[in-house]
Amino acid sequence: MQAKQLISLNIMLFAAFPVVLLIVGGMIVTWKKPTAAVQSTILHFAAGVVFSVVAVELLPDMIRIHDTTAIIIGFTLGISAMLLVKWYTARLELKMGGSNDGKLLPWGMLIAVGIDLLLDGLLLGIGFAAGSKEGTLLALALAMECLSLGLAVGTRLTKLGSSKRRLIRVLSLFGLVFLLGTGGGFFMLHFTGEKVLELVLSFGSAALLFLVTEELLVEAHEEKDSPFFTAAFFLGFLLFMVLGLII
Repeated sequence: MQAKQLISLNIMLFAAFPVVLLIVGGMIVTWKKPTAAVQSTILHFAAGVVFSVVAVELLPDMIRIHDTTAIIIGFTLGISAMLLVKWYTARLELKMGGSNDGKLLPWGMLIAVGIDLLLDGLLLGIGFAAGSKEGTLLALALAMECLSLGLAVGTRLTKLGSSKRRLIRVLSLFGLVFLLGTGGGFFMLHFTGEKVLELVLSFGSAALLFLVTEELLVEAHEEKDSPFFTAAFFLGFLLFMVLGLII
């Protein structure tokens, strides 16, 4: 019993670290509003990190399980869901005539980020199920991703005029999603088969690729592009890839 309690405590402590950085990253931009150049750099960096998560963490597991049918179904459902969200969000923006006064949220981005954090939590829980060392290293890698995502979300919501209170609520909800994912991932391997995991990973991969190509980079390119911004994308990709190799 004491061993189980110790494992649970370790998981909670290491899962809390990425959540704290997620909230801190989102709140940083409210203390000092970033310039357009800084916003573009943050979004490029976050896009690189998320893209690296797909390449380093998700795709290898999908290839290892090697269930083509589950991959096609999950990926199709993922991209269909994100396209539906984008279509609905565009309709809301048209109804509000482009003036939202901080009321309209970027649902496409937020849902994709939520899926990303849920998957991150699942990966962390699975990592701890595989071993304490794997879980600890993965928690450190995901903390960096959460920091960049928090910065990106805070930048986007601040630009849309959202209040600090609303931003805190959104970030807290994201933190809860991450923690729920961690708990679910720890127990997933014991109660479900790899086919379910394949569906989840392929669905998430589609959502994350959508987040990179249709949300983060589109928003980042509203500022005149420069080699420095592009370098931020590849820096984010490289950093997470190196951490993934260390793990």
